[in-house]
Amino acid sequence: MPSRTATGSGRRPPSRAGQSNQRPARQDRRPSQVQGAKRQRAEQARRARHRKVWIRSGLGAGAAVLVLLIVFLTGGHGGAGSYTYQVGQPGPGAIAPTFTLPSNMGGTFNLAAQRGKTVLLYFQEGTDCQPCWTQLQAIQHDMAAFHRAGINEVVSITTDPLGALQQAASTYGTTIPVLSDSTLTVSRAYDANSYGMMGTSMDGHSFIVVGPNGRIEWRADYGGAPNYTMYVPVPTLLAQMRAGMAHHAAS
Repeated sequence: MPSRTATGSGRRPPSRAGQSNQRPARQDRRPSQVQGAKRQRAEQARRARHRKVWIRSGLGAGAAVLVLLIVFLTGGHGGAGSYTYQVGQPGPGAIAPTFTLPSNMGGTFNLAAQRGKTVLLYFQEGTDCQPCWTQLQAIQHDMAAFHRAGINEVVSITTDPLGALQQAASTYGTTIPVLSDSTLTVSRAYDANSYGMMGTSMDGHSFIVVGPNGRIEWRADYGGAPNYTMYVPVPTLLAQMRAGMAHHAAS
């Protein structure tokens, strides 16, 4: 009787070395799964693009703020940082025009009543000029340095109505008196409205020191063309004021 061979015994042939008896996993997927994967990849790519846009926008905004800050600190509107100024008329040596103006602190301020004191007049653009109010805050913060420089009183003058000045002073927390020259009478007497950015309808950024004898000892009109400087660092302001007053005293 013939013997049975291994293949005829009903048993599977032995597996070859390195081969598995398990069936390979199927690589095909349903169309819905393929579409879902594509949508997921597209959504991830979209989010990555959005992140890049936000990062670039944030960097751009930050750079813009930095540029504005540098411009503001180096001379206001287009200034080169040198803080040069013009000297209008009446200038040093001239008798300062006297005036009486309403103050945001209540009552009026009379320059003639300040004889015997050295008064710093600060003509500025007014409520719409934030650097001008920042200047007031800086002067107020270093008032002791102005006193050491010989200044007894500091007052600011704008062409805004009294009510608007009271509101602005409250907003910025300033205690230096701000006087309302709504008719530009005083501004024209000092020619301070010739150094503003808006023509002659408002003042620029002018400082005038009136000595105890009623004469002008120093004048600086920073707000004139072409730089239209609307903020001067207090150390620079003090240094230029001291030098100007010393020059006047020696002349």
